[in-house]
Amino acid sequence: MTTTTLAVLVPLLPFLAAAAGLLLGRTAPGFVRPLAVLPTLAALALAVLVAVRQGGGRSIDSATELTPTGSVPIELALHIDGFAALVAVLVCVVASCVQIYSTAYLRDDPRYPSYAALVSLFTSAMLLVVYSGDLMVLLVGWEVMGICSYFLVGHYWETPEARAASLKAFLVTKLGDVPFLIGLFALAVDAGSFRITTVLGAVASGGLDHPTLIALLLLAGVAGKSAQFPLHTWLPDAMAGPTPVSALIHAATMVAAGVYFVARLLPVFAASGAALVVLAVMAAVTMTGSALAALAQDDIKRVLAYSTIGQLGYMTGALAVGDRGAAVFHLLSHGAFKALLFLGAGVVIHAAGTNSLAAMSRMKDLRDRVPDAYWTMTVALLALAAIPPFSGFFSKEAVLGSAEHAATGHAEAIPSSAGWIVLVSGLLTALLTAAYATRLWLLAFRGHGAEAPDHGRQPVAMNAVLWVLAIPSLAFGLTVGVLPDWFDGRSLTPTLTTSVLGTGVALVGGIVTYAAWRHTTALAARVPLGAVAAHPDADGGLVEAEAIATHTAAYGDIAYAPDPADPGRLLLGPLHRHAATGFHLDAVYAVLFVRPVLAAASLVRFLDREVVETYVRGAAAVPNWLGRAVRRAQTGNVQTYLSALLAGTVVLAIAVVLVATAGA
Repeated sequence: MTTTTLAVLVPLLPFLAAAAGLLLGRTAPGFVRPLAVLPTLAALALAVLVAVRQGGGRSIDSATELTPTGSVPIELALHIDGFAALVAVLVCVVASCVQIYSTAYLRDDPRYPSYAALVSLFTSAMLLVVYSGDLMVLLVGWEVMGICSYFLVGHYWETPEARAASLKAFLVTKLGDVPFLIGLFALAVDAGSFRITTVLGAVASGGLDHPTLIALLLLAGVAGKSAQFPLHTWLPDAMAGPTPVSALIHAATMVAAGVYFVARLLPVFAASGAALVVLAVMAAVTMTGSALAALAQDDIKRVLAYSTIGQLGYMTGALAVGDRGAAVFHLLSHGAFKALLFLGAGVVIHAAGTNSLAAMSRMKDLRDRVPDAYWTMTVALLALAAIPPFSGFFSKEAVLGSAEHAATGHAEAIPSSAGWIVLVSGLLTALLTAAYATRLWLLAFRGHGAEAPDHGRQPVAMNAVLWVLAIPSLAFGLTVGVLPDWFDGRSLTPTLTTSVLGTGVALVGGIVTYAAWRHTTALAARVPLGAVAAHPDADGGLVEAEAIATHTAAYGDIAYAPDPADPGRLLLGPLHRHAATGFHLDAVYAVLFVRPVLAAASLVRFLDREVVETYVRGAAAVPNWLGRAVRRAQTGNVQTYLSALLAGTVVLAIAVVLVATAGA
């Protein structure tokens, strides 16, 4: 079987599994789990085989014209290089783990058949994006992922949070997709084709007439899909969906699509220095702002959501300095440890039997109750904090090394300002990342919250997946010497300067957070929790009334008071209340966009009801009145009709005589 055929089967198998699952979910429930797991595992095996055959060498290209358009053709094309081959393996690994994990996590969920089918469709759409060699076909997978995320985030549609989160995710990403589509059309017009290879050839020959405009339009779609500032606000709210869905979205699909798209078309963006600076600024604001927000969150899944936004900022930062190898390296590394973190959080939630335990301030003594999650999440958090020798250290240092290379003017055609922006913000984010990773570990596994009911040991399917993902989280960095052959050949080995700086600030962030936790724990031991809740300003304002109200609204627990041992409150100080709400961006958007739209809608409704409908009602009323007047003459009395006829004849005769007389 040819490599092209194998590559076609990789996205096709999950698609067929999705179709079969939707058709047989109700009539043959016994086939649901095999249909969810086996085709995805088969796709994984084929993706690995495609990667082995591609081997990091020349790209595999194949195309057939999909439909004649009369101008720019649309082709069903494959373009598989080293980037595509490895990202496809990542997608299949994470999707397989999520499907296996979900068989236990959602064992008693009545909507599991539709859930499993949508996960398969989600996987198929992402694989289509990865392997596609035509931008229009890529757009199909891009949009299918959007609708899948809408349904999966809203899986628990009975809750208002899930309904609002799914709608928000759909609308915010569509807001970015409108300029993205315009940018694709503009790119195809300039290049004369939607084929990726043709587009890249046109860029190399200077054939783009509007590179800055095209790049900025495309970046709007990337910002929405990959949750970059200012279109990132949908991702934390998307935690209302099932935890395995969060793992899939954050690790291998949806948000990874935007980064992968820029990596694949990086020459288009590199053709405009202004676009690279915009991308660098977007990455800097995203990674630092999200890291501060993560340090203030109480919900474990929201911490991880903001963490994803920040790590995606590292990837876009690497792209801003022209190193797509470092960006995709971090994409692969992050996919492993972030999937592990979300699935580990799912084990923690499952252990308590309620989603409310996602609040870290309510966790207590979980080390002994969920040992598998404890040890594997410790590995993943060390990788997230970029502590050597875990995988995150190597991939994050590759990004920082590229930024240093660009900042010192050694990167050709890359503005040094972009390098400095990414380097400084990357080091600051490394400090904050280690801080919130340490805080999460301390509050989740060494917290002093309320004792939750023990639901026994977790299912083998859930724990086994955690250990599978722990392997690349620990050892993927060892591939740093091999990956350049699969990418552009640029070295990914950590440089001395950024390694020392990055590791140093990470250690400082972790140590300071631990010291703050010890300090706040000592304070909490001297002040009863109820007393702190009654006096929000006691002991430096460690507990805020607004935070209590926020948590009460989210979890419905009026007796709750935020953990006074939370080091995030001490570290952030007055900034905490702003960071906890994502710096009020949703409120800003409500003022700038939502309220004007609602006001305009109210005005249109008023005009429609009071003006347009008045004319419509008037147009109907006049014939109605005329009809009533005419109806009064229809008495049914023949004598009345004859009298009226005679009177009319007399009137006409008199009129004729008068006219004749006047004429004479």
